[in-house]
Amino acid sequence: LAALAAIWRPLLAATVHEELAGAEGVPEFRVRLVFMILIALVVAIAMKVIGILLIHALLIIPAAAARTFAKTPEQMAGLASAFGALAVLGGLSASLRWDTPAGASVVAAAAALFALSFAWGALAGRSGV
Repeated sequence: LAALAAIWRPLLAATVHEELAGAEGVPEFRVRLVFMILIALVVAIAMKVIGILLIHALLIIPAAAARTFAKTPEQMAGLASAFGALAVLGGLSASLRWDTPAGASVVAAAAALFALSFAWGALAGRSGV
């Protein structure tokens, strides 16, 4: 998280407009390289815990759930992290309680959070999807 925080502004600038970021002096290649290395580390470590197929769900579902509530990229990143942690805690608790596979329970909890955020957004009239 500290490495992501260190490259956040240049990463955001390069994501929004790559040419403009380059004109502002953002080292685009280095920022992209650090970001890819961070993602590779997260995937490699998480593969040992819950498996490769479920990693993709945990990378995408919490961010999609956070999109409904976030107004800025920083808020979306923070909410996605919180939703991911909540999905892991809820999924592991459900796995322990009902003796279900841990990985599938985590993804089911993340999907439930997404469904709740989508329903909330639809009721409030602001769907993030």
